[in-house]
Amino acid sequence: MAYATFRIPNTIIHGDDALTHLSKLEGKRATIVTGGNSMRKFGFLDETKAQLEKAGMEVQIIDGVEPDPSIKTCKEGGAKMAEFQPDWIIALGGGSPMDAAKIMWVYYEYPGYDFMELVKFNFPKLRTKARLIGIPSTSGTASEITAFSVITDTDNNIKYPLVSPDLVPDIALLDSRIPSKMPPLITAQTGMDVITHAVEAYVSTAADDFTDPLALHAIQLIFEYLETAYHEPDNIQARDKVHNASTMAGMSFTNCSLGIVHSMAHKIGGEFHLTHGEANAILLPYIIQYNKKATQKYAQLEGILGIENLERAIWNLNKRLGLSKTIKDGLNTVIPEDKFLAVLDRMSQRALDDACTLTNPRKPTVEEIKKIYEAAYYGKDVNF
Repeated sequence: MAYATFRIPNTIIHGDDALTHLSKLEGKRATIVTGGNSMRKFGFLDETKAQLEKAGMEVQIIDGVEPDPSIKTCKEGGAKMAEFQPDWIIALGGGSPMDAAKIMWVYYEYPGYDFMELVKFNFPKLRTKARLIGIPSTSGTASEITAFSVITDTDNNIKYPLVSPDLVPDIALLDSRIPSKMPPLITAQTGMDVITHAVEAYVSTAADDFTDPLALHAIQLIFEYLETAYHEPDNIQARDKVHNASTMAGMSFTNCSLGIVHSMAHKIGGEFHLTHGEANAILLPYIIQYNKKATQKYAQLEGILGIENLERAIWNLNKRLGLSKTIKDGLNTVIPEDKFLAVLDRMSQRALDDACTLTNPRKPTVEEIKKIYEAAYYGKDVNF
């Protein structure tokens, strides 16, 4: 048996007012990378800046990171950092700004680096100029704690999952006040991203005694608290539990990887900009049906959770959270049938080639992935 490693950030700061930890950092300059207007609107961008200034640092802000951040955005952000020379990079927001900040970091320290080398997982050694802090605004991607970054090639409509141990932030800072501002739909979508991370990590072919307990507890917390967080946005206990679940799921999957739910979600998201969490929510039950023929770990989960059928439980949870059962339903993102069928072969091949496919418990063919996409589009059981 080959040896395995288990790696997480050096420090995890969590709870109310965790942002105050930033005032204790040492350095001359810090760059905050963030997305749209929500962190500014709710005061968290200004609070982050103020805490860094309290630490005696000059602060640069790179904002406007788009959903599904592009290669271009990352290269431009790296160039801005190269002009400012920060000691700390602070990724504030959802998965998009955190994923972008990680690759901006690469281009800050190594201007001109070939992006396709990153796709091949050939990363240069980081921390030659700066260290990284992840502050998530959503309870979903867990990018604040993982070795993953997902970047989009907008010219070819491909999402690339990039992986390197160096991408694990130095500090994960979890302030439970921040996700309390998420609207219900985002709470639902990101929460289902968490359970997908946890379930896929639990059944991963690289799962072990270190990753399983974290994945399992994350699943239990989501089933217990996600609906409360969805219906009661200001319930800080529920928010805190879902936020913790996100990070624990991230601790698990960053060390044992994922499966074809993510492979397929990456590709349909790249083609149609279907929100990643919702793509996972729709695909997960169908892929559980497919994978059950290759592992008993779903049965273990059902026994521990006290439920008869995991995929049915997830379908029911999706329904209570206002999420689609099928791609065709398009409650939040409409994907016309003709456009879906036009790219189905290409998506299926790209999903097969995705890095997350390597640790799926059942080894798919491109035709099987195509059939799963079709099942999830039309709402058919996966029984092959």
